[in-house]
Amino acid sequence: MASDLSALLTDSKALTAQLHKPDLPHVNLSLDQIEAQSRRLVSRQPGATVDSARANYLLAQAHVDAPALASSIQHLNASATFAPLQALQDTDVSGYLRHAHEQNIISTIEEARRETQADFYRALQDRASRDWEARKKRVFEELGTRVGEQTRAVGENKGQSRGSVLALSTGPAPTLETQRKMMAYNVPIVECNAARLKGVSYPIIHSLARATLSMNPDSAQQITQNYAILVKITNEPPAIAPPEHAGAHMLNTPILERKHARAYLGDPNSRDAVELRKQIARGSRQALEEQYYSVIDKTLQARPFEAKLGGDPSARNKIRSFLLVRYYRNGEWQDRIELVASQPLWAKLFYLVRTGHAEDALAEAIQYQKAIEHREDSFVTHFRTWLESPDRRRLSYRLPKAHRDHIQSIFNAHMLHSATVDPFKLALYKLIGKLDPGRRTVPLVTATTEDWLWFQLAMVDEEENRGLAALTETLLGYGRGHFEGPAGQKNPRTGVWAAVLLMCGQFERAVSALLDNSDTYVEGVHIAIALAYHGLLRVPSRTEMSDVTPLTIPQGGGSPALSMQTVVWRYVRQFVKTDPKEALQYVYAVTLGADQPLPSGPEQRELTWDLVRRIVVLANSGPVWDELVGGFRPDGSRFPGVISQAMPLLKLSPEEFHEHILQRAARDAQDADRHLEAIKLFNLAGDYTKVIMCLAQGLGKTVGQPAGGGQEGRDLEQTAREIIRHYERMNRAVGCERDAVVKLLKIREAMEARAQSRHDRVLDIMESTNLVPLETDPAKMTRRTEEFRNLHNSLIDNAPVYLVLTMDAIVANYRLAKATLASDANKRVALDTFRTKGRAIASYVGMLTHRLPPEVLAHIHRLNVEMGA
Repeated sequence: MASDLSALLTDSKALTAQLHKPDLPHVNLSLDQIEAQSRRLVSRQPGATVDSARANYLLAQAHVDAPALASSIQHLNASATFAPLQALQDTDVSGYLRHAHEQNIISTIEEARRETQADFYRALQDRASRDWEARKKRVFEELGTRVGEQTRAVGENKGQSRGSVLALSTGPAPTLETQRKMMAYNVPIVECNAARLKGVSYPIIHSLARATLSMNPDSAQQITQNYAILVKITNEPPAIAPPEHAGAHMLNTPILERKHARAYLGDPNSRDAVELRKQIARGSRQALEEQYYSVIDKTLQARPFEAKLGGDPSARNKIRSFLLVRYYRNGEWQDRIELVASQPLWAKLFYLVRTGHAEDALAEAIQYQKAIEHREDSFVTHFRTWLESPDRRRLSYRLPKAHRDHIQSIFNAHMLHSATVDPFKLALYKLIGKLDPGRRTVPLVTATTEDWLWFQLAMVDEEENRGLAALTETLLGYGRGHFEGPAGQKNPRTGVWAAVLLMCGQFERAVSALLDNSDTYVEGVHIAIALAYHGLLRVPSRTEMSDVTPLTIPQGGGSPALSMQTVVWRYVRQFVKTDPKEALQYVYAVTLGADQPLPSGPEQRELTWDLVRRIVVLANSGPVWDELVGGFRPDGSRFPGVISQAMPLLKLSPEEFHEHILQRAARDAQDADRHLEAIKLFNLAGDYTKVIMCLAQGLGKTVGQPAGGGQEGRDLEQTAREIIRHYERMNRAVGCERDAVVKLLKIREAMEARAQSRHDRVLDIMESTNLVPLETDPAKMTRRTEEFRNLHNSLIDNAPVYLVLTMDAIVANYRLAKATLASDANKRVALDTFRTKGRAIASYVGMLTHRLPPEVLAHIHRLNVEMGA
């Protein structure tokens, strides 16, 4: 030990060997000596007591007794913090247990509080990070920049791929193809709204699908398939007879609008919700069956020599020919294809079921029952029971337990782990008994994405294994790239991921996937409207909405939601100024979600009204704008606008239309300095006082502008004259503001007279306004000065304009009289009159020195001196 300490001392001295200087002495102090020296140095520092006294003085002013608190802290004994309030005896077992139980409760509450706080801040940080990244990308996108690999530049003229852009936040690119699609899709939306106004159903999905096919059937194959999936899920008929049709009747006409909203938006564990999920799985499966049967037809047409179809067009013969093309090569069948009665019977039965021909499959099995039973005992019996069940088409039928146990035993005995079993026989056994759902792939059977999805949907069981929810988790785990390929590949399978999400009931995520790609953005908007029409779209509450992305996924699980207001506005904002009526047609779709539970439902109405007000404010002025909100004819009669005609779609009463649309839109227009539109809106709403206020404000701003505000000022003046004339006749909005409007109109009239060099007319008009004193009577001058303080703000702000206007007119008349009058007496009288008026204005502006700009004062006094006053 001593050697170790000596080595340590030697090493410590070596640490400061390079700092040694011969002129400095060594300091060898023990730890106690160092502590004592340190305390003496601290005690010598000045100001410690003074600082403490100052602190105590400042705290005392806030009624804080610092010395008493310091004394309490010094005497605080924290050793008994967690001890019981009453001392426990060593033998008090129940008291000890009670105290331990209370401490456990307290610690559990504290731990839960800490975890909740940590989860909150973690969720807040995650949300802030996501919003920041999305917002940053959106800003770069709107500035014309592409960020990262997901935002590659769209350079068709440079031969670059279009790639995936942030259409989610910026809307579709204004290309010719996009505009063509928007125009084609606009027709079904307008027709759907017309049907909603009449209270009849409309096959919107079929109409959108027809619009897609009318543009480019080849390039829109996947989008058409998405519409086919929705048709099967919603059971939408291809056409609906109009109410006036002879065959139409209330009892046999389907109601499509919001048909599935109650089941989709309600309790997910309710009977209706379970049945809806079964219908989603069944409809998706049927769509895949029809799609695959069309693939078989195309394959047989493309390879007729190998197919050897002959003249029999039945499904059984087509499947036989397809199997020849697919699995027969060089006179031999593919490995693992088991032949029964000299044909691939298991594959034939499976493909008949795969294409939706269950009856043909059963007939095929019965025809070769003896051969099948020789290989697989009781298979045909189980197969018949499964196919003939009325619930099989609903994907909810399960064989009786005895049948399932028998199938399970056969499956486990010589199929599950066999390397030579026919995969189609294996697949049939799995489907009949819903066996081994954890293994989701079967060789040859699930070779393509569509085959794999069909097999998963056929195995879905809402009664057990969590049904579509379990399938959804699996699909989300695979992700988009698994189905559409990695980003940047040459031939991406655009729209496949959205189809996958549609088939498992994730409608909000499916729409978001379409919106995230510029090639499918337009389709995404219209599929969202179709889903909302059928009641298959969930919208978030206002507090959950984000202005970055329309998709909302609650923290900690929960159902996703899609903001229709965000989707619609980003779509229509690029043509809202040029085609406001078409933009309104899309806005009407937002109120489809007004029947959702609180608070989302009522908020959809308010969000829709907000979009309507935006369109009213942003729309270009002119006849089209008047068609939106309505107006008054020259004879004073009123004509309605398209918005008032669509009040049922907006969930508006006439009173709410005036309050929430006209008046609030008028205020928004007023804030945006669109005074003419604000005036018309207030006038339509019957708020005549606000009309006069807007007139005064608008005229006040245009009077001082160059050329009187240009064409906008002239339009405002004409409107003001018509309104004042009408209000004077009806005795409306009487008061100082209407008087201010009258005087502002006279000032504009005087300005027009000055432009025509009619200076005598200018002077007459300004004298009629009583705004400018033209007499030097001190009493009248004082009264006019006092009245100036009570003038309307628009007149006070424009005082420099009309004072200079009046003074210039006086000087112009003075010069004209001085140059033209021949008689000395008449000239003297006229000149004295103009000098008097000039002195009156000069005296008046002298009393308003602090209210007028210096250049105005200088200009008026200079002209007054020129007249020799």
